[in-house]
Amino acid sequence: MQYRTLGRSGAVVSTHCLGTMTFGAEADEATSGAILTAFVEAGGTFVDSADVYSRGVSEEIVGRWLAAHPTEAAQLVVATKGRFPMGDGPNDAGLSRRHLRDALDASLRRLGVEHVDLYQMHAWDAHTPIEETLRFLDDAVSAGKIGYYGFSNYLGWHLTKAVHVARAHGWAAPVTLQPQYNLLVRDIEHEVVPAALDAGVGLLPWSPLAGGWLTGKYRRDVDPTGATRLGENPQRGMEAWAARNADERTWQVVDAVRSVAEGRGVTMSQVALAWLAQQPAVTSVILGARTVEQLTDNLGAADLELTAEEVERLTEASTPRVDDYPYGPAGVKQRERTLTPQG
Repeated sequence: MQYRTLGRSGAVVSTHCLGTMTFGAEADEATSGAILTAFVEAGGTFVDSADVYSRGVSEEIVGRWLAAHPTEAAQLVVATKGRFPMGDGPNDAGLSRRHLRDALDASLRRLGVEHVDLYQMHAWDAHTPIEETLRFLDDAVSAGKIGYYGFSNYLGWHLTKAVHVARAHGWAAPVTLQPQYNLLVRDIEHEVVPAALDAGVGLLPWSPLAGGWLTGKYRRDVDPTGATRLGENPQRGMEAWAARNADERTWQVVDAVRSVAEGRGVTMSQVALAWLAQQPAVTSVILGARTVEQLTDNLGAADLELTAEEVERLTEASTPRVDDYPYGPAGVKQRERTLTPQG
């Protein structure tokens, strides 16, 4: 396992993070505990949860494991999130001081800890002034309830605004951003990645295997069945099965991943994860596993270093199609005209 700093902070985390969204849902408590143990034994030091994962059950499972393994727990960097509804009241959601106060305290109770290392805003809240959210987070850092804070599912301008507002007020600055990012979903490279690089914010990609598409388990024009992330409902997930199946780019990317995997004698999952870990601004790749076997396979990527040629092959095969201004050909020509000396 390799290690990196958490954005510009001094905290050090493993380059692969254990996501716990499956805990209490696709993985029962015994299996979840076994996954946590296997992750730590492999050198993993970063665990990510959220209050809405299994309606708090994920945090509770993590909390009981931490209590039962105090020596190992002392080495972990623990992260969770708040933002989405955990009740039916008008203040049971959002990024207001009112909601975040209750949400953070509830997460700490479920985790059985006095503080978390990283507290993340699970999504943007257009109704709450960003100053209110950032002031609460700065207060939480000062109170010792959180070590650092970050965001999830923010746009580039969201992140940039937050960074500059925090800086203007002298408040603690964000250190991470958790976006969806993988070989099939690379649109964040237009704005989010540059914003993160500019701010020194570390990316924590979720869905690194695109809901199983990059593992090689799916076949063209064959509806998925059995124990997969799509299961018997092919519409589940960020992208509809039909749309991805019909997109030639999907199979172009899958074929490229398979080719590199076969050439290196590793699994497709390991290749896709290794490519992501080598991308600019990425601090730690979030792994989601339903079984210890899945986690073990994914962790094989921890020490896999792709060659420059392999990275280029995968990058070229997965290049996002952009036809419209400002990122497509018209936008490129416009920027070239702007940058070309006149006269």
